[in-house]
Amino acid sequence: MSIYAVQFLIGLSDASVLFLTASGLSIIFGVSRIVNFSHGSFYMLGAYIGYSLIGDSDNPLIFWGGLFLAAVVTGLVGVLVEIVLLRRLYHVPELFQLIATFGVILVIQDLTFMIWGAEDLLGPRAPGLTGSIELLGALVPSYDIALIVLSPLVLVGIWLLFYKTRWGALVRAATEDREMVAALGVNQNLLFTGVFFLGCFLAGLGGAAQLPKGGANLLMDFGIIAEVFVVVVVGGMGSIWGAYIAAIIISELNAFGILFLPESSLVMMFLAMAVILIARPWGLFGKSESMEHKPPSEREDLTISGRKLPWNWGWLLLIAVLLVIPWFQIDFVMTLVIEMVLLSFFAATLHFIMGPGGMVSFGHALFFGGGSYAVALFVNYLQLPMSVLLIAGPAVTMVFALLVGWFCVRLSGVYFAMLTLAFAQLAWSVVFQWDSVTGGDDGIIGVWPTGPAEDKIVFYYLVITLTSLSLYVIRRVISSPFGFALRACRDSSLRSRAIGIDVRKIQWIAFTISGFMAGLAGSLYVYSKGSIFPTEMAIPRSFDALIMLLLGGVQSPVGPIIGGSVYTFLIDYITRFDYWRLLLGIMIMLLIVLFPRGISGIFSSGIIQRIKLLGQSE
Repeated sequence: MSIYAVQFLIGLSDASVLFLTASGLSIIFGVSRIVNFSHGSFYMLGAYIGYSLIGDSDNPLIFWGGLFLAAVVTGLVGVLVEIVLLRRLYHVPELFQLIATFGVILVIQDLTFMIWGAEDLLGPRAPGLTGSIELLGALVPSYDIALIVLSPLVLVGIWLLFYKTRWGALVRAATEDREMVAALGVNQNLLFTGVFFLGCFLAGLGGAAQLPKGGANLLMDFGIIAEVFVVVVVGGMGSIWGAYIAAIIISELNAFGILFLPESSLVMMFLAMAVILIARPWGLFGKSESMEHKPPSEREDLTISGRKLPWNWGWLLLIAVLLVIPWFQIDFVMTLVIEMVLLSFFAATLHFIMGPGGMVSFGHALFFGGGSYAVALFVNYLQLPMSVLLIAGPAVTMVFALLVGWFCVRLSGVYFAMLTLAFAQLAWSVVFQWDSVTGGDDGIIGVWPTGPAEDKIVFYYLVITLTSLSLYVIRRVISSPFGFALRACRDSSLRSRAIGIDVRKIQWIAFTISGFMAGLAGSLYVYSKGSIFPTEMAIPRSFDALIMLLLGGVQSPVGPIIGGSVYTFLIDYITRFDYWRLLLGIMIMLLIVLFPRGISGIFSSGIIQRIKLLGQSE
């Protein structure tokens, strides 16, 4: 009995830190609608700043004052990020803001590395709380008890701030109706800055508070961000009470999962999120998101514009350039081009559901990595030829997409995205932990092209041919009556239903097609690398596709091609430098600020025409 009580209290202690961090993200999203992917970075900053402020002191005043001051400094860093970067992006779609915050992650990672170094830092012990308390015959650390008490106090403080102050009333009003608050003369910039400070303050407090338990290291940001998003989504976006309850649920599942099912510890929280979102599509305490999108005046047509001839010539020119590259017989260049083409194709499969379909997936790597693993497993256990596997691999991912899509298309917005992430993480945990079949973290090696494709030039042309044909098929589908129905479902699901369109069926079919195409990209990718590892199915790979698509531009069919090529080239070139994350992060943020519609948006937004008119006027 004592061990269960201890596990329960440890779970509550972990829930306290998780709640502090997640509540900040929930507040930021609830008011500004920014999906702040860099929230884990502020959690990490809180830990590092707290470590520097507290040092080795055993003075209680210095310790607790240091924790509070670390949270304040972290909040001020958040204010700097909001003023310099995010304030310029409130008018752009939410997903572009998400990619900008990904750039913030890279910048903060390298700046933290430059200031504090690469070694893990051992956190100081809390003065007066270094011992243990005996409960039911077992010892529980005193500091864990202190954390358990801390989180309800913070919860009450947040409730008083939002419901008993004028500032809190304005924040709640802005959450419900921004336009009305602006019409009343409220300075929204100042209000959003205050909200961002509070959110980053809470994240920094969570990072500093866990110092005596875990110290500080450079992996903290990515280590907690998935849990934070799970807590916020399970609790309901924007709900503080929901974040508190969800933090307890997720932390207790982790605590008892390690005790009873250690081999499934990686999947427990994502499985719980999937079950809760299927049962309650907007979380435990969340509100239904509007299923309607922006009014027609603010929408962009995401298919090919009326200027077909220039784009057709552009496609032909691009294919011609790709076809002559092997003539130079430079292996490195062919290898890089193959990777650029396949990752661009992967981004294009995401564009198919995200652009015309309006369905944003955070777990699209499930199908890319699924296709790779299907091919690798068939090669490893059945020794099937490449010609068969280029059909079998995508077929397997199509089955996955049918099953996953059936659940996901019942949701919308962030909840749809997070449910795709949950399914992707479930699949990732299987390939990561099933060592006897998938090789676990060691992956599967020795998957090379067979037959004529053993020649690298033949394989290169095979990749170009299959990718070009697939992209042509995608464009034809987007331009077909099915594509128009898909865009209708995106723009107004209510009107689409009113004229007899089965919205869920259309979205489900589109999701399945996208999964099949992503599986083909993954099947070719594993042959290009000769091996496959769980990282190809992990969260970073899914976000690679998002970054490539948004950098290129979601409004244009050429966007994923441009974005995938630019991003892959930047990664290959910049990683040669010591502080490549800093450089890449700055580049991503500049691209988002300068070209909020992506690089392809330079041509579609009239910038070139305005430059020409300016030149004529002079």
